[in-house]
Amino acid sequence: MAAQKEILDLAGRVGKILLENGAETSRVEGTVEYIGQAAGLALTCHATMTAIFVDVNDDATTHLVKVRTGDFNLQKVDEINSLSRRFSAGLIDYAALEKGVARIDRQVIDFSWPVKILGAGLVSVAPMLLFQATWGDLAWAFGVGIAGYLAAQWTGWHTKTPYIASGVGGLVIGLLAALIQTLGLGNSADNIVISALMPLVPGVALTNSLRELIGKHTISGMVRAVDAVLVAGAIGGGVVVGSFLIHWIVR
Repeated sequence: MAAQKEILDLAGRVGKILLENGAETSRVEGTVEYIGQAAGLALTCHATMTAIFVDVNDDATTHLVKVRTGDFNLQKVDEINSLSRRFSAGLIDYAALEKGVARIDRQVIDFSWPVKILGAGLVSVAPMLLFQATWGDLAWAFGVGIAGYLAAQWTGWHTKTPYIASGVGGLVIGLLAALIQTLGLGNSADNIVISALMPLVPGVALTNSLRELIGKHTISGMVRAVDAVLVAGAIGGGVVVGSFLIHWIVR
């Protein structure tokens, strides 16, 4: 079996991958501790949104890993969970676990742009079914949702300032939806906006914040909730500004 320091390093790396890719803190702590137990080392893990602390119960050694959360990738979370379960069940040895974690950490899991664009359009269409919208508004929501998503992605490539990308996406959606209604091409700008915003909504952050709060991880839950509210505020502000600009221009 590996040395204590190697197990601590690997456990911290596993926790970092999970937290950076959208796992809740309870899952991070549990996975790290299960890996330690399966490796013959009693570990205690405490995860926050910015750092992971892993220590050995019978030792004063503490391993600190700094975390910077960004875009979520739940597929990596699933692969790490599957790998850790196989290790805990004795189906793979420590060397295989270490190699698997390194592979997952290095790999870039992403979809092609055509798939992402089509997905953004379909997600934008789904809420329109609740509004009993016309086929025209349904088609406009598809296109406006794609435009807002692409605008947010483009902005994210050019600036790392938090929440700017979400605001720009909302701005484009507000502009296009108001323009479509003003020109008489669509029936309801509000319905188009609500639907087209779906690709930008921080659904994972909201879901995880509720799970954290229910699990009594109050600090991380509040951090996630505040972040999701700020993203939603940026999106809403962008929509308001975009709609106002169109109404002001055509007034």
